[in-house]
Amino acid sequence: MMYRLYIVKCKDGTLYTGIAADLTRRIKEHSSSNSGAKYTRGRRPVKLVFSKRFRNRSNASKEEARIKKLSRIEKLSLINK
Repeated sequence: MMYRLYIVKCKDGTLYTGIAADLTRRIKEHSSSNSGAKYTRGRRPVKLVFSKRFRNRSNASKEEARIKKLSRIEKLSLINK
């Protein structure tokens, strides 16, 4: 099973990073259901701005942790590459 690391931009301009096996479903959850992250519920709608594939959850989780430590400027730089 493939995993996707993703970054979404919220309505208020903030960025949220996560991982998912089914990216389409997860983005819909962030935008319209209570299954989305608590962080994004008050900042809807969200827009996918970055994604990257990984062969396993472990590698996706490690990259997620690394990206979450980046500054906003560094995340925007990653998105714009």
